[in-house]
Amino acid sequence: MRKGHSGKNSWSRPLAEFVQTAIDPVVTRQGFGQSGLILFWDDIVGERFAAISQPVKMQWPPRGRNGAVDNGPAPATLIIRVETGFALELQHLAPVLIERVNAHFGWRCVSRILLKQGPIAARPPARPTARAPGKAAVAAAEKLAGNVTDEPLRQALTRLGARVLSTS
Repeated sequence: MRKGHSGKNSWSRPLAEFVQTAIDPVVTRQGFGQSGLILFWDDIVGERFAAISQPVKMQWPPRGRNGAVDNGPAPATLIIRVETGFALELQHLAPVLIERVNAHFGWRCVSRILLKQGPIAARPPARPTARAPGKAAVAAAEKLAGNVTDEPLRQALTRLGARVLSTS
């Protein structure tokens, strides 16, 4: 039984706990170890590359005497499926992708990328973008943020305030 924020017993749990638990065994068979690379691929590589690629498998070298780097596991090869016609571009950007993946994990887990050309799985449709706030909402937000002397902060507060005022 879990304790909630108020100290009372809480039976509700975030959906992410269930999804992570269900997905991790499946992605482990593909060498990923955890689902973070698949779930956050768009954030790691950016929308442009996520639209034309998807991680398929992490191929780890066999364990043995030469299978460790700095007393840790040897880095893996990340296998990525890429839409036909974009492989050359991704091949040139492989060092950047490796750096982004390793930065996401916080250690040098990938040393090489292997590209497989072919169609990628269908992606869910992009989220609709919010409409720009009206002039009245912007004017009201500027008035509310007028006392802030730090210009970048005042501009950010104005944009936020205009969005909030236009949705309410």
